Amino acid sequence: MIAHVIHALGTGGLENGLVNLINRTPPARYRHAVVCLTDAGPFAQRITRPDVPIVSLNRRSGHSFALYWQLWSTLRRLRPGIVHTRNLSALEAQIPAFLLPGVRRVHGEHGRDLFDLHGTSRKYNLLRRGIRPLVQRYIAVSRDLERWLIDTVGASPARVRQIYNGVDQEHFYPRGDPRRDLAPPGFLPANALLIGTVGRLAGVKDQRSLIRAFAALLKERPAERARLRLLIVGDGPLRSELEAEIQAQGIGDYAWLPGDRDDVPELLRLLDLFVLPSLGEGISNTILEAMACGLPVIATRVGGNPELIDEDLTGTLVPPGDVPALTRAIAGYLDDPARLRRHGQAGLAKVRERFRWERCVEDYLGVYDELLAGTAAVSLAAGKTTGTDG
Repeated sequence: MIAHVIHALGTGGLENGLVNLINRTPPARYRHAVVCLTDAGPFAQRITRPDVPIVSLNRRSGHSFALYWQLWSTLRRLRPGIVHTRNLSALEAQIPAFLLPGVRRVHGEHGRDLFDLHGTSRKYNLLRRGIRPLVQRYIAVSRDLERWLIDTVGASPARVRQIYNGVDQEHFYPRGDPRRDLAPPGFLPANALLIGTVGRLAGVKDQRSLIRAFAALLKERPAERARLRLLIVGDGPLRSELEAEIQAQGIGDYAWLPGDRDDVPELLRLLDLFVLPSLGEGISNTILEAMACGLPVIATRVGGNPELIDEDLTGTLVPPGDVPALTRAIAGYLDDPARLRRHGQAGLAKVRERFRWERCVEDYLGVYDELLAGTAAVSLAAGKTTGTDG
């Protein structure tokens, strides 16, 4: 069994990757369990395998030594062969995992939040370096994070594996007849050009810059008001602030914030241009999903975004937080519809060739196989079994 320790099973790229890994693992290879330090939300219902225990520890804010006991007791009961923690919030679970005989340990880095966008915080890096000897394998979702683990955290290159996420191409594919009825009545004119993004409404995603760039574009080109529309899919702590920003910019009639949705593939197929204005990323699932839908992508030059977007081939990269640059990038596509289509087709071809979940899952299982093979070798040399459940 693989016990995955995460902060919470909410909506996000990390959680999406975990759910896909669990659902796509051949049952004969591995069983899985999910341990949430806080709680498991409705996103847990996306796990389709019936044999996956989900445990919520309901951690309160702040540091608590009682959490170590909870984790140790939970992991001892689950009896995993491997404990796989993800991101800084779950890193300390490596300590109780280390105290369980024979359990192998993996830590994944999927990206950083506003409190440490570039991974330079002295306090957090002291924690990462202190726990580093306990981690037997690191998995980084981008080359950018791989370099950071080696150069800043000090992880041995032999212990680091870089594995890109995949994209579900059975659900994310180019438009046929887009479902225009999904939009509010009268929102989409017949000649609409819809610009949009998908993501949690939080500071690191910086949807505010997209709102301001869209508003600036309408002010510069008032004739475009007849067809330009903005879609921001997702929910989060900044929703009310973003709604207020839309009203302050005077674009309430041109923007739609539908909240969290279960029909994201259909909504992406409504778009003509995808924009990711985030201040930091690991590897963006939403960029991959947009590319799989045949959309050109404008994104900020942060984290793993340059690894996904080939400049002026599949999309455009802009500096983070630079509203004028983002405005110009959007305008460039409005002025050149052929470029819009060309970049979309090139992105689609790249995703189909390189970003399949089957490949991603096999890479993860390969790391697990490698670790457990090492355990078996040690056990055979000692003339005893490990007592863990693979």
